[in-house]
Amino acid sequence: MLSVAFWRQWLVFAGVFLALAAPVRAELVIEITRGAVKPIPIAIVPFGWSGTGNAPGDAASVIRSDLYGSGRFDPLDNDVMLERPVRGVDIDFDNWRFVAVDYVLVGRLEEVGDELALTYQLFDVYGARQVVADSLVLEPRDLRLASHRVADAVFEAITGVKGVFSTRVAYISVSGRPPERTYRLIVADADGNNEFVLLESAQPIMSPAWSPDGRQLAYVSFESGRAAVYVQTLRTGSRRAVSDRPGVNNAPAWSPDGRQLALTLSDAEGNLDVHVLTLLGNRLVRLTERRSIDTEPTWSADGRHVYFTSDRGGAPQVYRIAANGSEDAPERVTFEGNYNARPRVSPDGRYLAVVHDDRGRFRVAVQDLETGALQVLSDGSLDESPAFAPNSAQLIYATRREGRGVLETVSTDGLISGRVKSVGNDVREPVWSPYAR
Repeated sequence: MLSVAFWRQWLVFAGVFLALAAPVRAELVIEITRGAVKPIPIAIVPFGWSGTGNAPGDAASVIRSDLYGSGRFDPLDNDVMLERPVRGVDIDFDNWRFVAVDYVLVGRLEEVGDELALTYQLFDVYGARQVVADSLVLEPRDLRLASHRVADAVFEAITGVKGVFSTRVAYISVSGRPPERTYRLIVADADGNNEFVLLESAQPIMSPAWSPDGRQLAYVSFESGRAAVYVQTLRTGSRRAVSDRPGVNNAPAWSPDGRQLALTLSDAEGNLDVHVLTLLGNRLVRLTERRSIDTEPTWSADGRHVYFTSDRGGAPQVYRIAANGSEDAPERVTFEGNYNARPRVSPDGRYLAVVHDDRGRFRVAVQDLETGALQVLSDGSLDESPAFAPNSAQLIYATRREGRGVLETVSTDGLISGRVKSVGNDVREPVWSPYAR
């Protein structure tokens, strides 16, 4: 049996928040706290509607909110628009130059039987040319998702970076007071809307991790009285325990091909080591074996290595080891400062995100894996659990503001940060989904 002292050490080391929270149904709202020096002026003209009754939703409003929330765009207010065309042929570019916007987006919704057709066109105002256009056929219930996809297309066409508005986030919420707490695993759109509870339990839930195809989540649950790693399919809700060995089962991380999970497991003496579990066949390979805490594994973008946190050098630092178990000695990766933990590799393989001790404050930082240069991105004192967006240009993390847990975002260049507010919520351990496949 692991001692109370051990668990206290482990919980502090892993950065687990066990704080109070208000009910989970409160809506998340994105608030930009630091934006680009000069956001791009753009007009998103209210979309036209051709169908019976009222339009099933406001696509332009969703797109406007997405682009503004990115911190890189400054959408024009509707009430100062000199015209409201819904087709490109009706645009008078002089009107848009007069109100000093660089781009204008027009579109329309049409009822086609039981479905909708969403058509949009983006124009460069000063070049008087079409930049991107498309038409999507969808069910009315999917209008919000389709609007996010339009925002993705606009964002990429202008910035050259893939948008992430149509992706999702997962996080843990805790409500109530000990010993009557409720833990919830929440999945929501990237803008915080459409949230739903994937799992609710009176026992702790920890360490959510998306599968590479975005269809499953792995996580740790104590519902059976001890830690076990589960994999759950979002569409059906079906799930299975993939690791419920005696002792610690924690910190699952999917391999890029979705066939394996890196895990933290304990031996009979309670020592924590990193293992790789092949899901088909349940084959387990132990990667580390030393009298130290080796935990928080994550995969390299190419799947050849596993990064992890270890105190083998006397303080938490990030190490790397071959994922196939062919290396006996891991390689140390982080050297700046006396604390670097909770590693996560960007999907493009360029950066390593860590929780870094910045003069006594725990903050999110990224290290360039080629040069080793480290940049602190966040400004809190207890920032935890960084996770990359699938475009590698942004991170989401958990922190505390005014005594409660909140989610915040920051760009990897440090120029743009935002807060994902939870009205009365205390939330932690966010993870950003991959692109849908």
